[in-house]
This record gives sequence, C-alpha cells and structure tokens, in this order.
Amino acid sequence: MKYDLIIKGGQVVFRDDVRHVDIAIKNGKISAIAEMIEDTATDIINAEGQYVMPGMIDTHVHICEPGRTEWEGFVTGTKALAAGGTTSYVDMPLNALPATVNRGALRSKLEAATGKNYVDYALYGGLVPSNLENLAELSDEGVVAFKCFMSTCGSDVPDDFVNVDDYTLYAGMKKLAELGHMLSIHAENALITDRLGEEMVKQGKITATDYVASRPIFTEVEAVKRALFLAKETGCKLHFVHISTEEAVEEITKARNEGQDVTVESCPHYFTITTAQFEEIGPVAKCSPPLRNEEEQEKLWNKLIEGKIDMLTSDHSPCPPEMKHSDTNNIFEVWGGITGCQNNVDLMFDEAVLKRNVPVTDFVRMIATNPAERFNMPAKGEIAIAKDADIILVDANQSYVVKKEDLYYRHQHSPYIGREIQCRVTKTFVRGHLVFDLAQGIVGQPVGQFVTHHAKETAMV
Repeated sequence: MKYDLIIKGGQVVFRDDVRHVDIAIKNGKISAIAEMIEDTATDIINAEGQYVMPGMIDTHVHICEPGRTEWEGFVTGTKALAAGGTTSYVDMPLNALPATVNRGALRSKLEAATGKNYVDYALYGGLVPSNLENLAELSDEGVVAFKCFMSTCGSDVPDDFVNVDDYTLYAGMKKLAELGHMLSIHAENALITDRLGEEMVKQGKITATDYVASRPIFTEVEAVKRALFLAKETGCKLHFVHISTEEAVEEITKARNEGQDVTVESCPHYFTITTAQFEEIGPVAKCSPPLRNEEEQEKLWNKLIEGKIDMLTSDHSPCPPEMKHSDTNNIFEVWGGITGCQNNVDLMFDEAVLKRNVPVTDFVRMIATNPAERFNMPAKGEIAIAKDADIILVDANQSYVVKKEDLYYRHQHSPYIGREIQCRVTKTFVRGHLVFDLAQGIVGQPVGQFVTHHAKETAMV
C-alpha cells in the first residue's frame, strides 16, 4: 500500500507500553503499526531518539472569539496549541460574547471558528441561571459537555457569562442527568471568597499573597463537597476543573470510590508555580483557584503520582496586557487568568516524566486518552489502528528557554517566560497534516474540524 506518511524509528507511547515501531498514516487515520514498514509513502519522518505520542486534548481552553477577539482569537490561540503539542481542544462557554448558553450563541461561535482552527475543536455549553430551558438545544447542537461557575464570574456587559446559584446548580444537574450530559464545575465558595477579598482590600492587603489568602483551601473543598452531594441526589455526571488542593482531590476520589461518576483535572501552573513565585512573577500568574504554597503543591504532586488526577489541562485564559496591570499595584484589580497553552506538554513532560519518573504511559493517559474517553472523542486519544493520526513528537534531549518572541498568543505574556524546559515538541500532526514543525513553525493553512458529541457517552473507569 502507498501511505501518505510514515513516522519511523520513534519510541511510540501506547496505552500500556512504549515500543520502537513505525506508524503509517493514510487518509488522516493510523493505517499500520509495525516494527518495520516499507518506505512506500509520500512523506517519511525520521523520529529516531524521540517519543511519538498522541497529541494532547486540552479540554479547558478559552478562545474569546467572537466578541472579544482582541483577547485571543481562533487563529492565534490554535497556533499556540499546535506549537505546544495539542491536536484537539474543548472551548469554554466564556469569555467570548455572547457566552455560549443558547443555540444562537453557539452558532455564532461556530461561524466565527470556521476556517480558522489549526487543530480540531469541540465546544462546551454553559449552565447559567437564565438558560435552564436552553440545555437541550445546546445538546442537540453537539456540545460535548456543560460548564458552570460556583465562584463569582461575569461582568455588566450584556450576554456575558455569570455564575450559578444553588438552585440553578441543582436544577441544571437534574436536566443534564436526563440528557446524559456531564457538568464541569469551577468549584469555589462565592460568598466566602468575595467577602474575604473585600476585607483584604479594605485593610490595604493587596499583594499576591493576600489574594491567595482570600481564597483559602477550604473554600474549594466546601464547593466540591456541595456539588458532589447535589450530583448524588440528581445522578448527574461531574468533572471538576483546575483543582488546586490535595483535600479536594481526595473528596472527589472518595465519591468515585462510592460509585459517583466523577473525574478531576488540574493544570500545569498548580504544579510549577508557588505562591512565593507568584509574588515574584506578578499579575501574569494570577488565576483562580489561586496558586498554592510549596507544601500544598507537593501534596498535589503526590495525588498526580498516585494516579488520582485524571487529566491535565491548560485553563488557557488570555487577556490584553493592560488587563494585567494596576496603577495601585492592587492584585485584586487585575484579570485572573493564565496564558499558558503553548507549554502544556513540554513543561509537564519535563516536570512529571523526566524529573519525577511518572511513567510516560500515565502522562499520555492524562493528556490524551482520558480526555478523549471522558469527552466522547472516540477517534482520538491514543495511537491505535483506525484512530485519527493526531500525533506529536517530543525530544527529551533538547532543552530551551521560553521566550516572548516564540509565543503564538495574540498577546505574548506568560508566567513561563524565562523558564528553562528540558524537552521540546518538535512536530505536531492533526489527522496526518503537519501543522507545526520546530524548524518551520506553523505549517500550512488551518485544518481543524468541529468535533460533536456522540449519542452514547461512555463513562471513564
């Protein structure tokens, strides 16, 4: 057979092992895997000395188009994803305008996305107090999951996203359980964190450390426990986003062991930046939940090593530089979101696989296999015959320093600038199309396609 592409000689990461094999690709799919495949292909890639892995599926990305394209658009955002080794992503229902909370808004989002994505994409629908009657139509339109905030969010801008109250959370869970959909939750106690923040500012406590103190660990844990209780009552499937604390992970693990259908993600910044480093780096490292101290970070690492964290995601939440500035140096005034999706794979491969000896198969499950299964992308997430040829090459023998000029974001700021990383993504393929090459940069035109949910969702075990 004449193949479109053969990737030869790499250390290929499968579900349970790593093998030195060749991969052949035809019509965007993985067509053959063998120790030696004859060189009958249009293109041949020599991957000797590199890991060959399924591309990351980043299930937590904020592309702000339409409405706030000046923050981040599909073109710039997905160039950064591709350069970082991500081959598919799920777009959050905020921070675009209008928020993706009804059919019209979703169709506006899809229209804006057409022809601009360098990687494949799926969409979240939002759960807000005003759209309980719109959940079914969002499901019909193909969203892969729903998202809500238990912490305060939104603005006075029309059509912006807002957080749920407890009734909306309960009623939304009931409806989503009927629809067979999963609800992803930003879990922090809104009333307590808001009041603690107000008190800090009144007292003139406006540093990064003060901000972290205004969102203590128990406010995350309490919200997680409340959501788990309501989900148990309603039968709703849950996914907790960007969990930052060991205790919250343990509560989720306990609920899963007791039979609840629940998963958990965390993000690179919670494993690589501490509160003290946040003080040094400044506003570009502000996020919520906040970055924790070194002791708590090490506890979170233990949970990852134990296999209790299902997925790694970026929570890429970009904004213009002026939104990261305060004339009074008041950290509470600046935008809370980290621009970071270009350094998901390399940063965490370095920190987890190279520095802490996390098996590379476990790493691949967290960035690709588990997200594909949980978010119903059956053609993606692993290197196997008939799967989409979403493949990345990672060289563990290269190191580099993150530089502003190498970032593809619309606004080139990131808390990782200046950081040395001991590995490098060298190529990214989306359904067999080369979209990023270390020597060439972004390659070709956007090839990303919309991925919709499937009727029968299989819970991840």
